[in-house]
Amino acid sequence: MRWFLAVLFALLAGIGIYAGSALVSFRGLVEAARAGDGAAVLARTDAERLRRSLVDQIVSAYLKQLGRDRPVKPLERVLANTYGATIADAMIAKMLTEENLTRILKTGVISTGERAIANMQGLGEIDTSNLLGMLSRISPVKPVEFLVRLGDGENAGGVSIHFEGNGWKLSGIQLPAAAVQVLAQSLIDGKGRKG
Repeated sequence: MRWFLAVLFALLAGIGIYAGSALVSFRGLVEAARAGDGAAVLARTDAERLRRSLVDQIVSAYLKQLGRDRPVKPLERVLANTYGATIADAMIAKMLTEENLTRILKTGVISTGERAIANMQGLGEIDTSNLLGMLSRISPVKPVEFLVRLGDGENAGGVSIHFEGNGWKLSGIQLPAAAVQVLAQSLIDGKGRKG
């Protein structure tokens, strides 16, 4: 019986340390965003994983828009995943500069150039001193990834943090549906102008 309790205690302690390290890292990201410290935000970001998550959201929405009126052909799907991903990647590269990423995280405003396309709750608005409030926002995605919801309703977005190597890093931004639709439409519009 003692052996079982010792193993159970060690398991619970390990889970507590694991979840606690995620909360501490997330709090650091929130504080960096709140302060507008772009260098600290980038230091807490897995830029490649973040870029890929945003491109995947846009290409997926693009394929849904294409498939609304008719079935999407396999060749169109391949083109969307190559051509569309290339265009989406260029759009995302502009969004993920140090200044823009910090502004998105701080304020929640997502824009293309001069026009705001969506607002979600910014990280700067999260009360990191309210532990229960923070825990209520967190959902596990994988054993090494958590999604943190930002807001409720149709303008809700989220951020993913992923454990890799030496700590937790920002690995994704779940854009509000309105923002994804606008960005996907710009892929369709770009295709129409070129082809």
